Amino acid sequence: MSHVSFLKEITASFAQPAAENPTVEMIEAAYRHHELPWRYVNFEVAPESLADAVRGARAMRFAGFNCSLPHKVAVIEHLDGLGESASIMGAVNCVVRRDSRYIGENTDGKGFLKSLREKIDPSGKTMVMFGAGGAARAIGVEVALAGASRIVVVNRDPARGKELVQLLNEQTPADADDSPWRGEFTVPATADIVVNATSIGLFPNTDAKIAVDLESLKPTMLIADVIPNPLRTNFVEAAEKRGCTVIDGLGMLVNQGVISIKYWTGIDVEPSIMRQRVVDVLGL
Repeated sequence: MSHVSFLKEITASFAQPAAENPTVEMIEAAYRHHELPWRYVNFEVAPESLADAVRGARAMRFAGFNCSLPHKVAVIEHLDGLGESASIMGAVNCVVRRDSRYIGENTDGKGFLKSLREKIDPSGKTMVMFGAGGAARAIGVEVALAGASRIVVVNRDPARGKELVQLLNEQTPADADDSPWRGEFTVPATADIVVNATSIGLFPNTDAKIAVDLESLKPTMLIADVIPNPLRTNFVEAAEKRGCTVIDGLGMLVNQGVISIKYWTGIDVEPSIMRQRVVDVLGL
């Protein structure tokens, strides 16, 4: 008899490599808290084994799975369809079984948007975003689809910044533009939302400081960081001292998990249970 035969459903993380994963801990904590007969299992999947992993998920009728780098783009060819934002981004971090079809979604940007909406409605707002990588792409697309009027992408690599701007202009309603990032960037006074979507300040490099003129941050601005560890980055602390409303990166991590579980189970789980588990695991 299979050791998972008593379980109703299996969800999973396909990671490379499968190191200590706080997402596993927080999702398992939610399943336990809500007494759900589900499990979330971490698998180390090499790039050359991704197709086999997806076939295995189908064969065992997993309710879905998450994908981490480097699988977020490569997994698409093995799926049956994509959600709206995942299609625009060209990247998937969450796969959901709907009937017999496996549909790719992207909950990263949705997790950020959920945190953002707890503080401010992005509709009609101007967002300045540092970075043009995967996190920036996910955030830019979701905030644009949520009605942001203007998005300014600030990135060290001009070509990559222009690529994201082109994507946002062509496939979302927002008006996007890029701005050079040389030396300390001065945030325009018209900005409503300012987001660090880079890895600057991520553990263990917690002393790293984002090159922003802190004097240009105004109390009317909402400042967000995507970094979950440390919980309070230098950028968040500096912004708070200037009277800004702030959002830490842990909210994005927790909320993408909440949204993934909703996709898989149809149940709204308690975010505070998940957040506390991540805090405990990472020692935040």
